[in-house]
Amino acid sequence: MITFPNCKINLGLNIVSKRPDGYHNLETIFYPLKGLNDALELIPSNDSESHLIQSGDVIDCEPEKNLVMKALRLMEKEAGNVNFKQNIHLEKSIPSGAGLGGGSADATFTLLMLNDMFKLNIGETRLIELSKSLGADCPFFVKNKPVYAEGIGEIMTDIECDLSDKHFVVVKPNIHVSTKEAFSGVKPQTPEISVKDIIKRPISEWKSLLKNDFEDSIFPQYPAIQKIKEELYSAGAIYAQMSGSGSAVFGIFDKQTKVSISDKESKIYYV
Repeated sequence: MITFPNCKINLGLNIVSKRPDGYHNLETIFYPLKGLNDALELIPSNDSESHLIQSGDVIDCEPEKNLVMKALRLMEKEAGNVNFKQNIHLEKSIPSGAGLGGGSADATFTLLMLNDMFKLNIGETRLIELSKSLGADCPFFVKNKPVYAEGIGEIMTDIECDLSDKHFVVVKPNIHVSTKEAFSGVKPQTPEISVKDIIKRPISEWKSLLKNDFEDSIFPQYPAIQKIKEELYSAGAIYAQMSGSGSAVFGIFDKQTKVSISDKESKIYYV
């Protein structure tokens, strides 16, 4: 069985408050971007073990620490006596550390594939609950459609947001922004206008209203990321923003547009 985990972007991201457990409450719109994908294939193993074979962009970690293997082990516990021994081939194309949720997508799609392959009939509510232990973005990929997210991202409400007639350009500079670093410079505050209300307005109004709070702290540290956003607007984007807490910046265009980025180490993805 093979599937193609897609990435996500955040349309707006407000850090609302800090929680007693050390995490932060946020509000954002998760939007699936289904033209930038990894590939994930599960094949029954011929021996008594499961194996992860990775190609494409390299993830520098031991196989058992990869979220895909953690998802498989999680499902083994959930399903009990089912023989899950699989050779998992993961072809990485979604850049890591980008704020695009690639690792979370791979993990969640592994849960979904195993549920389907072995006819476990685990419902959406339970899959969301299971995925929470793998990462804050994972519950979104169970739904994989536009949602308004609160809490740490796990409280989701379906929303109407259709950008299927638009074109996306995603730019990933050769810069890694750690989650800890991103949150360290954020000052939580309740926004004057919620992202779920802004998103109902024409995209032409988003530029002045729809914000990612991480930009205020990350741009001064990494001016190259800010410059990418400016260059996307110069190329004709109707809206541009850093996605999540990572270093990738996306632009939304009315038509297919080739962009020129001054940072030649950046990778450009057209979706």
